[in-house]
Parts: sequence; C-alpha cells; structure tokens
Amino acid sequence: MDLFSSNQETFQIDGCEIELDRSFLSHETAKSYFETLHNETPWQQEHINFMGKVSPIPRLTYWYSKENKEYIYAGIKVKPVPYTELISKLNTLIQEKTGYEFNSVLLNLYRDGNDTVAWHADDEKGLGEYVNIASLSLGAERVFQVRPKDKDSLGESPITNIELNSGSMVVMHHPTQQKTLHQIPRRKNIDHPRINLTFRFIP
Repeated sequence: MDLFSSNQETFQIDGCEIELDRSFLSHETAKSYFETLHNETPWQQEHINFMGKVSPIPRLTYWYSKENKEYIYAGIKVKPVPYTELISKLNTLIQEKTGYEFNSVLLNLYRDGNDTVAWHADDEKGLGEYVNIASLSLGAERVFQVRPKDKDSLGESPITNIELNSGSMVVMHHPTQQKTLHQIPRRKNIDHPRINLTFRFIP
C-alpha cells in the first residue's frame, strides 16, 4: 500500500506561497489514520473569553509536543503531551516531504459542518519569527479559505477557496502567517467529522 504520492497545486496569495498536495496520504492510509486518531485522542473542549463572555470553541482540540513545548493561542494555554507513535510517524513523513523541522502539532476535530474556526493567522509570538506550517486533513472534505490581511480599495480582501480532501496536506510557507488570514467556514450540509493536524515548530 502506497503511503503517500503527489498531486500538487500551488497558490500565490499576496506574495505568499501555499502548497497543496491532494494525495499526500493514500485513501486507505488516510482512513486508517483518521479512525485511530478519532478513537484514541483524548479530545478536549477548550473555552475562549471574548469581551467577558466565556464560550466553548466550536471544535475539539488536543496538543502534542515532542519537546515539551507549551502553546498559547486565542488566550488558550495548552499543556504539552508527548507524541504518540502515530503522531511521531506523521511528523517524520511531513518533515521529509517539506524539508522543515516540526516539533509540535495541534489536532482539531470538526465534528460536523457546524464546527468551524474563524478568520485568524497562526502568528503568535511563541512560534518565532519564521513560521512554516504543514496542515494534514483526514475525514470529511472541508473548504479552507485564505485572504490577505490588507484590504483592497473597496475595503474587501479577495478570498481563495481550497477544497481539502482526506489525505491532503497544505504547507503554508513563511510569510503566509504574517500577511494572510485563514478559516474553515461553517457548512450546514456536512454531517461527517474531519480531523486536522497542524504541525509547527516552537523555538
């Protein structure tokens, strides 16, 4: 069984390069990894405080770090848990594919189309000056939207829609996090879960 192959596209957005490999993992491998992660990850429901109101974020998450690195995003501080055998295997594969070093990964479980993540950039100070992120998708297909942070003369930013199928991997090269925003929008007609693993390097 082939572990990964290549079916690549490149998107140029505001001078930034985003690479998409639609078949990084084979269909059968992606299905197997999804089932393992879905069943064995101790998913957590984090909460965010916005203007004094505490609300659950619309997805479940979990943080792994092979070098015991903590992470703070959207005011949420997550404690590191050592890599599992599967996470370690995926980290090695993605490093070999991208040429980047990664030591931590945030897992997101989108339980259905109602789960989402709003416009944001992974530009926290804890990630350092040069931020390269590899994002692996397993499970239901979802739309990944990217737009420049700077607005045009009409006060709008053009949106690029990228369909992320199971087994696909997106690599957001520096300075994508400094110059763009991205989101997974809500889609009411999706009733299957998706797992997203965003590998990153914490200095």
